[in-house]
Amino acid sequence: MPFEIIRNDITKMDVDAIVNAASTYLKMGGGVCGAIFRAAGIAELQKACDQLAPINTGDAVITPGFRLPAKYIIHTAGPIYIDGRHGEEALLRSCYENSLKLAKEAGCESIAFPLIASGTYRFPKGKALQVATAAIVDFLLKEEMIIYLVVFDRAAFEISEKLLGKVRAYIDEHYVYTAEELPRLAQERFLDYQVRETTADLKRESCSGILYSAPDHLLSSLDKIVDRLDESFSQTLLKLIDSKGKTDVEVYKKANIDRRHFSKIRSNASYTPSKRTVLALAIALELTLPQTNDLLRRAGYSLSHSSKFDVIIEYFIKNGIYDVFVINQVLFKYDQPLLGG
Repeated sequence: MPFEIIRNDITKMDVDAIVNAASTYLKMGGGVCGAIFRAAGIAELQKACDQLAPINTGDAVITPGFRLPAKYIIHTAGPIYIDGRHGEEALLRSCYENSLKLAKEAGCESIAFPLIASGTYRFPKGKALQVATAAIVDFLLKEEMIIYLVVFDRAAFEISEKLLGKVRAYIDEHYVYTAEELPRLAQERFLDYQVRETTADLKRESCSGILYSAPDHLLSSLDKIVDRLDESFSQTLLKLIDSKGKTDVEVYKKANIDRRHFSKIRSNASYTPSKRTVLALAIALELTLPQTNDLLRRAGYSLSHSSKFDVIIEYFIKNGIYDVFVINQVLFKYDQPLLGG
């Protein structure tokens, strides 16, 4: 998964580089900065930092990781938040952009960020998250890297209360059903949807499945529908990509899927990805709910109202919100698995 929000101690992350939210003088501070210095070795890290200080707000420099699992520490100076009218967002974005540029130049394949400037520098956590996500997603549209946004706990993770309220209301309304028969019902709904698109007057008998008085051209259309029911997940996915006029790169990046993972999906017809990967692809392709149910069925999955994860995904699809990274923020807030792969 190229971009993942996780709850962890950043000093324990097994990545090529971690990012330190530093002061412009690169001195050991409190919070995350202090924890990084202590874990890396205060004397060694401070000596390396002194050779690079001072730096400007928004800039970034790199040092060895010393005793950390990470090979490098990238130090960036975030802005002190005043009122949002002093260029704070642009400076904060520069922190992410310059850190990612340094990581790429150092040959890093993975990097972990804290939510920069959201602590003692008082940057509103919701806005800080928006800036971080935008900068990271824009970078990943052009480059390949595994990027983690590390938060200490979910209480410190703020997203739009308006969006959360709508999702919460949808969960309260729909998270009440058992799901033993949902796979069968999902398939029936999809077939019914396809048949109704083909003809309004095609009649079927629900018990026997016998067709009455269907013209030849309608039978031909129905034959095509039945043939599609036998297509594999991989076949269906590739056809959907073509029908949407998208490239593979557009799809796997929008789906938050690693290039190598997508290559495996494309090249191995018998490979079945995880449910969250299938759903990420459905979101990237902006599929309707019946289309999503069909794609899931071909991979052996279904949506269930007894799963909070599924209900959240259903909310976003029904409301035409096809941003995997926004969806993942809500999933993280609800302690659910994230979309991607």
